Amino acid sequence: MRFRQLLRQNPNVRWLWLGQVVSQFGDWFNVVAVYALLLDLTASGTAVAVMMVVQQLPIAIVGPAAGVLVDRLDRRRVMIGADLVRAAVLPGLLLVDRPEDVWLAYVVVGAAVIATAFFEPARSAILPAVAEREELLPANALSSGTWSAMLAVGAALGGAVVTLVGRDAAFVINAFSFLASAVFIARIDLPRAAPVATHAGDAGLLDGVGYIWRSRHVMAALSVKSAWAIVGGILVLVTVFGERVIPLRGGAAAGIGVLYAARGVGAGLGALLTRAWLGSDERLLTRALAPAYFGIGVSYLALASAPNIWIASLAMIAAHAGGSVLWVASTVMLQLSVPDRYRGRVFAIEFALLMMVSSAASYLAGVGLDRLHVGPRALMAAHAAWFAVPAAAWFFAARRGGLPPRR
Repeated sequence: MRFRQLLRQNPNVRWLWLGQVVSQFGDWFNVVAVYALLLDLTASGTAVAVMMVVQQLPIAIVGPAAGVLVDRLDRRRVMIGADLVRAAVLPGLLLVDRPEDVWLAYVVVGAAVIATAFFEPARSAILPAVAEREELLPANALSSGTWSAMLAVGAALGGAVVTLVGRDAAFVINAFSFLASAVFIARIDLPRAAPVATHAGDAGLLDGVGYIWRSRHVMAALSVKSAWAIVGGILVLVTVFGERVIPLRGGAAAGIGVLYAARGVGAGLGALLTRAWLGSDERLLTRALAPAYFGIGVSYLALASAPNIWIASLAMIAAHAGGSVLWVASTVMLQLSVPDRYRGRVFAIEFALLMMVSSAASYLAGVGLDRLHVGPRALMAAHAAWFAVPAAAWFFAARRGGLPPRR
């Protein structure tokens, strides 16, 4: 099924997608401004690494509890509430203009991230309720491609706007994007919005953990994004590459914007590759994982030795094309195999594990740079070598026919 056909035939998927478009555009427009703000005020890679931890760790802490609420409440209303909270708190970044104000940036972003911990599991869990089974793979590929397109466009425009106009415009646009998202999500007509699990005993966190423990195929699928999440450390290094290793004229924001835009282009190509490669064939999901991990590792090795920002951008494109394949394949594996009554908790736990690993990797990358004084190129190569481990594991799993069961 083509993306245009999916959006034309399924209005609920269309409203969900439009909400994603506007909110993620604002997010990526904003992220370049936040990182440039920290680098300008502190000149510290650790400050950026701590911000990346703040953007991830609250999800690891709050995520499992959020999943319980996602399985008990109307998932559409959960998403609208999260959008309104993010729109309300993000203008607080306008108050950060001195080194002693940096703590406020962490508080504001942390509050917005806690709201995201509710929004993202609800969005993943609600999709099977608004899409037919044969629509799941193209719908997830469209979601991944949209994320990447908004990253490419938002990061590129964000870098340009910050350079030409200033950071405050990016912060305001981000806040308004969440208001627009809430309007689109409110248009979803969802008769099945009420979750199956309506009693505390049916929707408790321990019940969800027990389901995962009993379902080894679900545990395996949960590991896919977590193994990829070491990219959190790589993204700390990418900001340093853009600022000082292979900078672009125009300042830190311009270099970071180019590399983040390349990340988005790659993820978009990966979504198209996933759609063309896998089609609607669920049997190919597991087999796609090992080649994707291998390609990511090789691409980041190339980035570690890139002589200029343009070669580095090509390596980023290739690496994040592989990441997009991992994201789409693992998400569809879970949506196909997890019953609706557990889906919110499973996706929340997956998101929490992803953010826990990513935040740890971000922090350790900052420590490696600023305290251990390891060069960014050497750290990038070390991160790249890791991907050989999950590549080998999924290669052997695919040979054993480890495919997700039909739910």
